[in-house]
Amino acid sequence: MHLFQQHAVHDVADVAARIPIIDFGGYFAGDPGALTPLAQQVKLACENVGFFYIAGHGVAPDIVARAFAASRRFHALPLADKLALKLNENNIGYLPMNASVQGASTVHKATKPNQNESFFISHDRGLDHRDVRAGLPLRGRNQWPPGLPDIRADMTGYFETLRSLGERMLPVFATSLGLPADWFAPHFADEAHINLRFLHYPPQETDEDNVFGQAPHTDNSFLTILAREDVPGLAVRLPSGEWFPPPVIDGTFLVNLGNMMRRWSNDRYLSTPHGVLNDSGKDRYSIAFFYSPNVATTIDVLPTCCSADDPAKYPPAVYRDLVLEFYRKNYFHQKGHASDAAKRHAAA
Repeated sequence: MHLFQQHAVHDVADVAARIPIIDFGGYFAGDPGALTPLAQQVKLACENVGFFYIAGHGVAPDIVARAFAASRRFHALPLADKLALKLNENNIGYLPMNASVQGASTVHKATKPNQNESFFISHDRGLDHRDVRAGLPLRGRNQWPPGLPDIRADMTGYFETLRSLGERMLPVFATSLGLPADWFAPHFADEAHINLRFLHYPPQETDEDNVFGQAPHTDNSFLTILAREDVPGLAVRLPSGEWFPPPVIDGTFLVNLGNMMRRWSNDRYLSTPHGVLNDSGKDRYSIAFFYSPNVATTIDVLPTCCSADDPAKYPPAVYRDLVLEFYRKNYFHQKGHASDAAKRHAAA
């Protein structure tokens, strides 16, 4: 039997008992009394599950629909056109099938490459951007297919909309951790590290135990905001050990915490394993927005999350170094490149 299997869709009450559905609408509308109770709901979700649905986010459905349409058009291009934009050392561009494996994961040792193809973008920097001119790691330019010039507006429009959503969520996370509401803001200033990943999972023709659309893993982000359509495939490992397939709930995104939030919170907040098995017989598309601090930020355990009785489990570390190491372990094309980039930056 496969590591996780898909089950019948649960009703909303059943889903909410496993993965909370949290409405940010009142807080985003400016209700002065909304922050504290909202932060408490987020705290409980982060401590007990590491996932929640966000409702009341304010993102227009047509922005999401246009992003999915642009993704389909990109992935329908001939393979040669996509390979001309192959993923580079900045983790921007096209990642073909069989080019990644969660080799660094302690969740499950995958021995077969992931069965998906992806297109990554980040901030749409110009040639005159100071970091592009300086050649700084993880601060490069997007790659765009010349034959589809109009997808750029829809993809970057979604990017900017989700970037704004992530920024608006930061005070809630800070308050949930007993910090001033504006505590995280400086760490995400001057272009937070963001990867927007447009994923395509072709139907898997095998139920072999160690073949996945995306092997079980944890994200390396601060948080991830996931948009999905109706084709199932995602499974989340709940603290009980159950692999649970969270259904799509209209008007929501699925949010999960990543390893940087876990590290910052001294393991108080969970970075929960999840993976994908596309045994639906259909093509599956999803869009993952990985939101993380500026690459120059030092991730040090938060003062509210450690004490003499609960000392810091992690030493301070620069996020750039952590993410380059993660890329080196998880993407075949990055073997050796990430550590070289870190050495070049240290020597600069």
